[in-house]
Amino acid sequence: MRHEGSETGVLLCHGFTGSPQSVRPWAEYLAAKGLTVSLPLLPGHGTRWEDLAATRWQDWYATVDRELRLLSERCEQVFVCGLSMGGALALRLAARHGAAVSGVAVVNPAATFPRLEGLALPLGRFLVRSAKGISSDIAKEGVTEVGYDRVPTHAAYSCREFFGVVRGELPQVTQPLLVMHSRTDHVVPPTDSGLVLSRVSSEDVTETVLENSYHVATLDHDAERIFADSYGFISRLAARKTARDGA
Repeated sequence: MRHEGSETGVLLCHGFTGSPQSVRPWAEYLAAKGLTVSLPLLPGHGTRWEDLAATRWQDWYATVDRELRLLSERCEQVFVCGLSMGGALALRLAARHGAAVSGVAVVNPAATFPRLEGLALPLGRFLVRSAKGISSDIAKEGVTEVGYDRVPTHAAYSCREFFGVVRGELPQVTQPLLVMHSRTDHVVPPTDSGLVLSRVSSEDVTETVLENSYHVATLDHDAERIFADSYGFISRLAARKTARDGA
């Protein structure tokens, strides 16, 4: 999804084994507010899990890195947002691109991998091609996430490696940061958000606890709050930059 709007751009990143559907309402909300929005499909996603098995974290990151560069050419300022692994992608963009990223808003950002599963992956990925899926952790009745029902183990191993890279780069994140996380999450432990908050170097930090949603909070009971809070966050920072440039 791409929407041409104002000179304030927003890049949204979906999660591992998911698709843009999980954050599309968020993207559409920001687009309706007049912002320029980009929501790319990560390689290997949105088709079948066997396609994801052939990709690695470098492929996923290269896609959002390219989208950020394109938005930067079009917009005066760019904000990066993400859900789950998409949050980790957004944080790495902030760490590596510095002033090219004006702010970061993440929902249930992933920064660790389940310990037991992670220990089994180095060898297990050569023995077992896939494991049970992780999609649709949603409290709201009748809502489902479009995602794979299987997780390819080679891609999972790469995802685990990526989280290690991101953890090491968190101190390089200096931009204003909005972290929104569910109190109950069956995919990413809330302690991952705490880890992110404890390691970044950002001075302007807002933490929001989502009381009524599970992991895919962007499709859950707290979705409207996520949309409104992130737009408020972006608007505040955009107005600050405009005032500073005009001074």
